[in-house]
Amino acid sequence: MLPLALILVAIQGLPLNHAHAHNDYAQKRPLVGAMERQFGSIEADVYPIDGELFVAHDRNKVSPDKTLLTMYLKPLFEAARNNKGHVYPSPSEVILLVDIKEKGAETYEILKKELEPYRKYLSHFRNGRVTKSAITVILSGDRPINVLAAEHDRYAFIDGRPQDPQDKPYSPNLVPLISASWSDFFKYRGTGKMDSKEQARLDEIVGLAHRNHQIVRFWATPENESMWTFLCDNGVDLIGSDLQEKLAEFFRSRP
Repeated sequence: MLPLALILVAIQGLPLNHAHAHNDYAQKRPLVGAMERQFGSIEADVYPIDGELFVAHDRNKVSPDKTLLTMYLKPLFEAARNNKGHVYPSPSEVILLVDIKEKGAETYEILKKELEPYRKYLSHFRNGRVTKSAITVILSGDRPINVLAAEHDRYAFIDGRPQDPQDKPYSPNLVPLISASWSDFFKYRGTGKMDSKEQARLDEIVGLAHRNHQIVRFWATPENESMWTFLCDNGVDLIGSDLQEKLAEFFRSRP
């Protein structure tokens, strides 16, 4: 990885608060490229092995030098420490989306220990209130919802689903983000007008989340500008892509 000082020098413009670096660890320059482009959300998949969290999409791709601590936590917190309490020069919240591939509760216990030295820079829930900070850690995948829900003092949050209970939605203090696979709900690919039934479904998902003070993300959406424009115009808050440079150019060109 480039020295942090060089990454910070390369940063220009305002943060792209709505850009999500999907599976960032699979990029040629994990974290570095997302930081240079000031992505507002960065995703890493993890496996718990022997008391450490290793970054990989598949368990058989785990490498001893690719841990969450070395690839993401230390560089992000070092940036906040050296940049007046923010990851980027312009103050903004950065989401670190930790996609737990297995053993959610065990992974969370390891993660808590790894986050401990950096609490100063983490968004924090305590006794019913959230205090935002430079980095907000959100757990996806094998989500230990009940474990976090029982805690009155924590430095992590949960990635919700539209299928989660709707009669009594989770508090945004626990679930600040609602995510779903695009193809689980929609066939629309970004060309022409969306079917009216699908449009009503999208409006319902986004509207319900926003009324509950939550933001919305879909994964596995079509990778093209017309689709990204459609998502933005329909209130989707985080636009994810593996094409980081193209997504950054898209957001930089929007009015």
